[in-house]
Amino acid sequence: MREAGWNPGLHDANTFYCADPDGFLVGELDGQPIATVSGVRYNDAFGFIGCYIVAPPFRGKGYGLAIHEAARRHLHGCTQGGDGVLENIEKYRRIGRVFAHRNARYEAVKAGDDWEPALAVCDAVGVDFDDIAALDRECFPSARARFLSAGIRQPGAFALAVKDATGLRAYSVIRPCFRGWKIGPLFARDMAAAESVFRALIRRIPAGDPFVLDIPEPNTAAGDLVARYRMREVFATARMYTGPFPQMRLDRIFGITTFELG
Repeated sequence: MREAGWNPGLHDANTFYCADPDGFLVGELDGQPIATVSGVRYNDAFGFIGCYIVAPPFRGKGYGLAIHEAARRHLHGCTQGGDGVLENIEKYRRIGRVFAHRNARYEAVKAGDDWEPALAVCDAVGVDFDDIAALDRECFPSARARFLSAGIRQPGAFALAVKDATGLRAYSVIRPCFRGWKIGPLFARDMAAAESVFRALIRRIPAGDPFVLDIPEPNTAAGDLVARYRMREVFATARMYTGPFPQMRLDRIFGITTFELG
């Protein structure tokens, strides 16, 4: 993934593996790895395809389709989600995927020290895990306790939350990557909580470091957030599904977890 320019988190491999140990496939030719894909089966109703890479010398020869179909077989019976590059929408439609919405990656560089949040922010690891899991479930099609627990404890990452007398209002994670930092997920029940946890995360990284946030475009409040901090769009994907669209609170998704796992 790093060589393909995807800039993964430094510890994403171990965290991703927690989602589905059987969901990560490698295609070999004469003992040489030439392709990868993930088909993470969260439960019997929902799975997600990602990490789809074929080494350049072996593209256009059918190897990619073969490993992609192996991942789809692992997800048999599930609604299958995926984030594909925009130029391949028609290709994905031919295998049954239906366009849901556009996701966009925004990037900025931390400048200055004035990142004090308006609301009180706490360490997410110290929050009742059931509360975090409940908010996460509103924003994701399946429970994913093992992955979520590993994500908020990822080495080098910061996991923060906003909680008050009304309950848990937001939680988010920022993790170190080979270049800069990635925020995700950023789930919040209101804009004030989303912005406070966002500011608190950026406050914790070094000045001059780049950071990215991936937003679902139907959430216009998330668009307002990236505009307010003058983040620029650098990449976009098409969220597509094979099967019934899952029910999620897109208005509470200010940052998706990861393009690779949904």
